[in-house]
Amino acid sequence: MTLETSGTSVDFDPELLRDFLSAKFGRGSLQLERISGGQSNPTYFVTYGGERMVLRKKPAGPILPGAHAIEREYRVLSALHPTNVPVPRPILLHEDTDLLGTPFYLMERVEGRVFSDCALPELPREARNEIYSGMADALAKLHALRPDHVGLGDFGRPGNYFERQINRWTKQWLESPSARIAALDRLADWLPTNMPPDDGAVSIAHGDFRLGNMLFHPRESRVVAILDWELSTLGHPLADLGFCVMPWHTAPGEYGGILGLDIEALHLPSESAFLKRYYDEAIPTAPLQRFHVAFALFRFAVIFIGIADRARAGNAAAANAADVAPLAERFARRALEVIEGR
Repeated sequence: MTLETSGTSVDFDPELLRDFLSAKFGRGSLQLERISGGQSNPTYFVTYGGERMVLRKKPAGPILPGAHAIEREYRVLSALHPTNVPVPRPILLHEDTDLLGTPFYLMERVEGRVFSDCALPELPREARNEIYSGMADALAKLHALRPDHVGLGDFGRPGNYFERQINRWTKQWLESPSARIAALDRLADWLPTNMPPDDGAVSIAHGDFRLGNMLFHPRESRVVAILDWELSTLGHPLADLGFCVMPWHTAPGEYGGILGLDIEALHLPSESAFLKRYYDEAIPTAPLQRFHVAFALFRFAVIFIGIADRARAGNAAAANAADVAPLAERFARRALEVIEGR
């Protein structure tokens, strides 16, 4: 058996993984490559014999209770893979810490394209609009599923989703050791007093549904795999939709948004055109309101705070984690702009 590693540093002993895979799949050579760019669960390309896989594990070091729940990721992949929602095929889950120091799982490596810049500069102009259509279609497919029909009826608490989420993320913000941000405090006050009445809508909510978490077909505009299910739960479809339209409310320097760009010249859809595509394909869903977009921006701002906190503690998944700290205030300010109608 041979062993090759590449990419940034591996945070476990590769030989232990090789021995584990040998017991599961027979003798073979192991190639291991850490995937850069993620801010959460460390992720690796794993090639073992004829198997091309992706390994995701919890980060080393102390983490918040319930965070980095790869067991939940594996469960939702297992439930969705037999449906028309595009997800990678799950292979195995190892919940013990004996091998890699944390639990981990393996899934099929799906070939495709990932786009991190929402302006899609690497694509020809005529191909860009359809990429957004593919993303809208994938989100509509996810929200069309009845959670109880795929064994996920107990995947979260149905009802009062936004109330519980606002409480959760506000608590995380208040308990953070980061310097205080006035815009985040304003949002934490505004959101609970401007929350729409609960309409009882419940769907499987991805929790981080954005362009960078979509794997697109190598030549077509359709999504072949939705990635990164760490934050998934039972939730409200408008939480995902509000999160998905953030690029229209954030600038290119703010996690690759498109605010301020010439949308028409770039042949990118307007926010209203994207929403129309989603609503054309989705089951009946209430209209998206400024509350939902502001909530999405608030939530992502607090996620950036958490990433910065982990960076200071020395257990962030990505080398550039500290660089995202200023984005928390910028996203909070964007949320205030949405509230104020700017």
